[in-house]
Amino acid sequence: MAHIHPPGWRELAVTGAAQREIETLAQLEQALSDDYTVFHGVHWTQVEKGWSAYGEVDFIVVAPDGRLLLIEQKSGFLTETDEGLAKRYAGLDKPKLVRNQIVRTVGALKQRFGSGGEPLAIDYLLYCPDYQVRKVETAGIAADRIVDARRREQLPAVVRTILPLTEVSAQRERVMRFLGNVLQLVPDPSAMIGQANALVTRISGGLASWARKLDFTPFRLRVSGTAGSGKTQLALAEYLAAIAAGLRPLYVCYNRPLADHVQRLVPAVGRVANYHQLCDLFARDTGVAPDYADPQVWQRLEAHLAQADLPPDWRFDVLIVDEGQDFSEQWRDALLRLLQGDGRALWLEDPLQNLYARAPVALPGWVTLHADSNFRSPRQVVQLLAALSPDALTIDASSPFAGADIDVLTYPAGDTAQMHAQTRQAITRCLGAGYGRQNIALVSFRGREHSALLNLDALGHHTLKSFDGSYDLFGNPVYRDGELLAESVYRFKGQSAPAVIFTEIDFETLDDKSFRKLFVGMTRARLKLMLVISDRAARFLIDKLP
Repeated sequence: MAHIHPPGWRELAVTGAAQREIETLAQLEQALSDDYTVFHGVHWTQVEKGWSAYGEVDFIVVAPDGRLLLIEQKSGFLTETDEGLAKRYAGLDKPKLVRNQIVRTVGALKQRFGSGGEPLAIDYLLYCPDYQVRKVETAGIAADRIVDARRREQLPAVVRTILPLTEVSAQRERVMRFLGNVLQLVPDPSAMIGQANALVTRISGGLASWARKLDFTPFRLRVSGTAGSGKTQLALAEYLAAIAAGLRPLYVCYNRPLADHVQRLVPAVGRVANYHQLCDLFARDTGVAPDYADPQVWQRLEAHLAQADLPPDWRFDVLIVDEGQDFSEQWRDALLRLLQGDGRALWLEDPLQNLYARAPVALPGWVTLHADSNFRSPRQVVQLLAALSPDALTIDASSPFAGADIDVLTYPAGDTAQMHAQTRQAITRCLGAGYGRQNIALVSFRGREHSALLNLDALGHHTLKSFDGSYDLFGNPVYRDGELLAESVYRFKGQSAPAVIFTEIDFETLDDKSFRKLFVGMTRARLKLMLVISDRAARFLIDKLP
């Protein structure tokens, strides 16, 4: 099979975008031998006399002797004009002549390749798999350099005719360096971040679609779903549907950062809060002023929510409980009393993210739905967790992205200075890979009270945004000012980031609690995962890396 560069093109097929180009890549990969290399999605510019000419080609095939074949693919309909074949684009008044595009592309490549050796040998091919050219003589392109709908199955054969197999030459190495280095044909993390969000949102949204089509009375649905299965999409869909129907929804989770995140995604209708925030709001609404200097303040607030009379505006039509594995049965009872008798209730949980060793909450009479597909975490992460798990994981690795670009940095157990140094190195690697600080999350394996990281204002020259352990007069957590988000694995549960640096990982034995913390922390990464781990803990992990 031909070598395809850059990799990762198969993952794009799930979007339907550029589907025709994906099909062409698959066709070339299967039909050409490994003597050929196919570059795809190549863009470059040339600047001359103050103006910039922009060229684009869909594929470049490199032969063993270094000759190039540019394949310009035009999917859909073409226009046959007196000046030649043209393609209409949205937003442009005039169609663009295909020949002119190819000529500019060839010129740009030759100019950038430069002199100082054997000149660049380039040929070209127009591939229009959906259109049959009627007037080949006026196309502006040689007939033997057009593969239209009548000959689309012959594309690989035409490529081999134009680029017959030869011995490998020194020119090929020069050409490969040019395409790989000068044009820097590597995925752009900033583009991949948006793409990852769109892909995962689309494919994991299936749970939100079909779970809401279930119909039973009373509607009491328990969803036991793994990380990345679409529980958040389901919660948002239920919340927004309630608002659209003129109902009052209540969304309650365990972690305050998750509640704050969800609140930014929905209209200011109904209520979104973590459980203790809800207790605070209820107390204030019923004339009780919380005293946060009292060590028993949260117990008193919990008891008040569970027992006090309910004002009319504290009855809700829809109840959504997220992170249900962290709730107690007392919390369950307090929340269910807020629900109208015929209201809808959803309980979302992931048993593997139970970090507090709490017994499962009993929900007698509820319908249970299991969602075992992880769409968010790159498949490499799920595979590593499956290898580490003491029990067989029943999780389907369903992300469109195969690799997580996992890096492992180790430090001597108990050496805080080295842990800090390796964490700084991990930040440097993420920044060097193109991830901005806003796309990086620093997640500690330890809770804030026992962390040697989360109480810092800065790590090197990187300022940290982290919870300082205090609350303002309204019960809101107080954060340090910083550019880089730093959270414990406990507080970051339910959230994710394009690049995650999971640090302060240290344990003597990979017991159940340690594995659950690894599971939560590692599944927060959407694209890149850095593990900063002690040498004694690393021995459980290194030989299991995919």
